[in-house]
Amino acid sequence: MLTSVSDLLDHEHCYRAVAGRDARFDGWFVTAVRTTGIYCRPSCPARTPLARHVSFFSTAAAAQAAGFRACRRCRPDAAPGSPEWDVRADVVARAMRLIADGEVERSGVPGLAARLGYSERQLHRLVVGELGVGPLALARAQRAQTARVLLETTDLPVADVAFAAGFASIRQFNDTVREVFAATPSELRSRRRGTGQSAPGWLTLRLAARPPYAAEEVLLFLGAHAVPGLEEWDGTTFSRVLDLPHGPAVVHLSPAVDGSGVTARIRLTQLRDLGAAVTRCRRMLDLDADPVAVDDVLGSDPALRPLVSAAPGRRVPASPDADELAVRAVLGQQVSVAGARTLTARLLTAAGTPLPEPVGTLTHTFPRAEALADADLTAVGLTGARRRTVHALATALADGAVALGPGAEREEAERSLRALPGIGPWTAALVGLRGLADPDVWLPGDLALRKSLTALGASDSDAARRWRPWSSYAVLHLWALAVPALFTRPLPPSTTDLARSA
Repeated sequence: MLTSVSDLLDHEHCYRAVAGRDARFDGWFVTAVRTTGIYCRPSCPARTPLARHVSFFSTAAAAQAAGFRACRRCRPDAAPGSPEWDVRADVVARAMRLIADGEVERSGVPGLAARLGYSERQLHRLVVGELGVGPLALARAQRAQTARVLLETTDLPVADVAFAAGFASIRQFNDTVREVFAATPSELRSRRRGTGQSAPGWLTLRLAARPPYAAEEVLLFLGAHAVPGLEEWDGTTFSRVLDLPHGPAVVHLSPAVDGSGVTARIRLTQLRDLGAAVTRCRRMLDLDADPVAVDDVLGSDPALRPLVSAAPGRRVPASPDADELAVRAVLGQQVSVAGARTLTARLLTAAGTPLPEPVGTLTHTFPRAEALADADLTAVGLTGARRRTVHALATALADGAVALGPGAEREEAERSLRALPGIGPWTAALVGLRGLADPDVWLPGDLALRKSLTALGASDSDAARRWRPWSSYAVLHLWALAVPALFTRPLPPSTTDLARSA
C-alpha cells in the first residue's frame, strides 16, 4: 500500500499552504486531487479543491504510482526539488541525490545499491518505507520530466527523445508520457513554448528556484572564481564545461528575465546526459534550498540579523563536481583567489582533456582523478609538498578510498579526506561546504570568518552550534561582510563600518 506524505506531514498545514498558493512549498510535496485524478504543486493557480478531496505525496513519483496525472497548468514536475534531500544525510536522501544524478539510468538499481553499500532488497525496503515507491519509480518520474523538456525545447524526432530520456522502448515511452501527462508525445510537442534558442545543438531551459533567490549574486560569486579554459564570466552570464558521464557539456547560466530563477543554455555531447546536467547545475546554484527555513534560524541571532535582513535567501554556490572542488581546494590553500585561479588554469592545461572544439574561451574539461594521479605537475608551480597532496588526493579518489559523489556519506568523506597528507580541517570542511553541498558546515580557522566575527563582537568558539543546521549559509553571510566585492547586495548601514574593519 502506498504511503502518502499525509502520514508524515500534518494535513492541515499542507492544505493551508495549498489554500494560500504558497510557492515556498513547491517541491516539498504535491497535492493529489481524488475527484480529478490530477496532482499539482502547492502554488497551482487553479481553484482550490476541498480538503476532503486531497491527499499529499512527498514526490511526484508516488502520486503517479497512485494513479494521478500531472497538472497541465502548474507543471509540478518543473517545481524546485525538495530541500529535504540536500539537508539529510541518511541513506534515503543519499539515494535520492544519486537517482537525480542519473545513477539508475547508468547502472540500474543494483548499481545504485552498490554505491550506497546496501543490497537491492534493503535499499528498496528503505525507500518504499519512506516514500511509498521504489528507486525504479523515482527514476521513471525523472525520465518523464526529461522527455517533456526535450519534446518542448527541441526538434528531435520523438523516437530520439524516447531513448535520450532513458526509456528502453518506444512503447514504454509512449505509455509513460500518456500516463503521467494525460497527453501523447505529439500533443506535448504541439503545446511547446518559446525557448529563445539561437543556435542548433543548444537547449534552453528555465531552472526554477524557491524564492527569494538572487541569481546575480550567485553567478557573480562563481564568476569571481572562474578558471580560464574551464569557466568564463562576462558580468552577466557564467559559463563552464561540465564533465558528464557520456561526454563533456557546455552550459551558459544567466538570471531569468522574470527573476524567478536561472536560464540555462546547454550543449551536450549526448542528450541522455540532460538529467545529470540539470541536476548538477541546480546543485551548483543551490536552487533547491529552503530560504525561509534558513533565514528564520539565522535571522533570530542578533549578530547575523542585519546581514540576513539585507540579503534574504542568500545561497551557497557549490561545484557541479565534488572531486574537482577537492582538488581546487588543495590548490587554493594559503593563496589568494587570483592565485588559486592561476594554479588551477595551469593544472587544467597540464592534465585536463581538450574539448573537441573550443566554445568561446572554454577549452578543457577538468582532469578526472585517474588522469591527475599520473600527471606530471612540475610545470604548474606547486611546491613539492602541494604536488604530493594533489597526487595523494587524486589516487584516493581514483581507487575509491575517498568517495565524494552525490551519494557520499558526508562524515566519512571528511574523515577520509583528513587522513590524507596535506589536507587539514579547513580544506576538508570547504569540500563539504562547496563540493558536497552540505548545508551545515563551519570552516575552522578561516581568516575571513574570524575577521567578520571579531567585527560583529562574536566568537567562533560556538558558531557552528549556534547556527545549526544552516552553518554553511552563515559562512556566506560572514564572507559577504569580509569580502563584499564578491556579492551584489549592499551591506546594511549598521554593518558598513564593521565591513571596513573586517
